[in-house]
Amino acid sequence: MRVTYDSMHAMSYLSWPVAAGATVAVLALLFRHALFVGFRRWTGHTNDTSLFLQAVRVPSMLWCVVLGLFVALEMAEMPARVGAQISRVLEAAIITSVTMTVAGALGSLVAAASERRAIAVGVTGLARTSVRLSVLIVGALVLLSSLGIAITPLLTALGVGGLAVALALQDTLSNLFAGIHLLADRPIRVGDYVRLSLENVEGWVVDVGWRSTRIRMLQNNVVIVPNSKVSQSVITNYDLDETRLALSIRVGVPYNADPDRVERLLVEETLAAVGEVDGLLAQPRPSARLIPGFGEYSLDFTLVCWVARFPDQFQVQHELRKRVLKRLRAEGIEMPLPTAVRLQGREV
Repeated sequence: MRVTYDSMHAMSYLSWPVAAGATVAVLALLFRHALFVGFRRWTGHTNDTSLFLQAVRVPSMLWCVVLGLFVALEMAEMPARVGAQISRVLEAAIITSVTMTVAGALGSLVAAASERRAIAVGVTGLARTSVRLSVLIVGALVLLSSLGIAITPLLTALGVGGLAVALALQDTLSNLFAGIHLLADRPIRVGDYVRLSLENVEGWVVDVGWRSTRIRMLQNNVVIVPNSKVSQSVITNYDLDETRLALSIRVGVPYNADPDRVERLLVEETLAAVGEVDGLLAQPRPSARLIPGFGEYSLDFTLVCWVARFPDQFQVQHELRKRVLKRLRAEGIEMPLPTAVRLQGREV
């Protein structure tokens, strides 16, 4: 009979803290739902909003439950030592979940902002990793402090150990700091078309990672170059500041052709191709000029036009050469061929 009474007394003793904790948790979940609805209506159904809500949806439920547990612990008359240990565990769980949530949300938001060009440059893998790593380091320090661990001796030990690691990983750290330099100085950006002084390395920048830079070449294969090699090479960036490119096409005509007429035909045919050939620009206006000097068997013109980006030049050259050839033939102007000249009965 005594045991039954003690059991009933213990259940009655725990019922109020459990009920209070459950009530607080339910109210917190309702408040969370209202915040989600209001935030979605205020910001609209954008991609950034969806990424943020997706990142905090599950952790926020954990926070509501932990809040209810905190209330239940405060109301329950538990031994001080046991209550402190449980509170410390709950606090560590909150700090860990908040750190992981903020790191993931910031990384996703930065990537989304880069994709829609809300920031000036494309975001690299190194940049996203740096954002996440910074948040994780701060969270880890806060977690250690909350657990009562002194972080000053730990930082000192890490500094001494870091020196030994730096000496052992010189090449890796060289690539890492070269990647940070590329990220800060921005000689190349994700999406830029670049040419390196390295042999046959030319294409679009896919990513700048912590160790290497990935470049997709015109053949659609990806070249992986160590960051230290990229930072030491001479870089030609065709998309930095100005993406337009002047394209020169050499055209030879016979000496009996009228230069003014040839100039007019070349410009007319180029202007007619604007809007029909992808990448060909009407402004600056195309022009045709005689090359300084005279060719051995032809008058050589340089047709100068502008293309939107460096890769556009290949298709533009292909189309313009075909159009110019057809137009000159239609006008009775044949392309010159090398001819033999006889002087005093000798062929030279």
